[in-house]
Amino acid sequence: MDIVLEAKDINKHFHKPKDFHVLKDISFKIFNGEFASIMGKSGSGKSTLLYILSTMDTEYTGELYLNNNLVTGLSATELSLLRNKNIGFVFQFHYLLSEFSVIENIMLPAKKLARKSHQEIEHDAIQKLKMLGIESLAKQKASRISGGEKQRVAIARALINNPSILMGDEPTGNLDSYNSDNVFNIFKQLKEEEGLSLLVVTHDEDFAKRTDYIIQMEDGRIVGKSSNL
Repeated sequence: MDIVLEAKDINKHFHKPKDFHVLKDISFKIFNGEFASIMGKSGSGKSTLLYILSTMDTEYTGELYLNNNLVTGLSATELSLLRNKNIGFVFQFHYLLSEFSVIENIMLPAKKLARKSHQEIEHDAIQKLKMLGIESLAKQKASRISGGEKQRVAIARALINNPSILMGDEPTGNLDSYNSDNVFNIFKQLKEEEGLSLLVVTHDEDFAKRTDYIIQMEDGRIVGKSSNL
């Protein structure tokens, strides 16, 4: 199996107000088509780690590889391009632009990447909407749809550039159990039908237990990895 993401000896310090060693010797791999979750108490370093893995935070030591290519040390411009092309990101809050329609929101990352024509991007966006069962919402203003629908739109937007890996930071944190289940089932479908790799930080134990395995964090370290398969 191909390695999609690899962290080697990642360490991170916060220097203000005083030195705090927030991530300690983090090493692990995510293989193609794996669905992994990261769990740990608040303050264990989960979200900090995810921001490094997603290349949004570059203030660390160690090495990060994406699709076997070293990304540590690349310029902000190179990282932005790499991230937009290879990493889909779903947050706890959907961050949709409320004045835009659903389909316009989904098309934004592909327009930024500028690899396809407007027509091709629109076609891709409609395909993603169909895959998630929300094509009827395409022309709706993002402000007019429900919370569960907004999170589906955010997932469609994260998928528009056909990333190698989808990362989530508490993607069900704001949802009721019905919509949390929906999001989990969408993620599982993406793994099984599209062969997508997924890495999700979550507090939701029920969600985590249904992923392939759980990476357990404590005080900035990985303290265990338990398989659910």
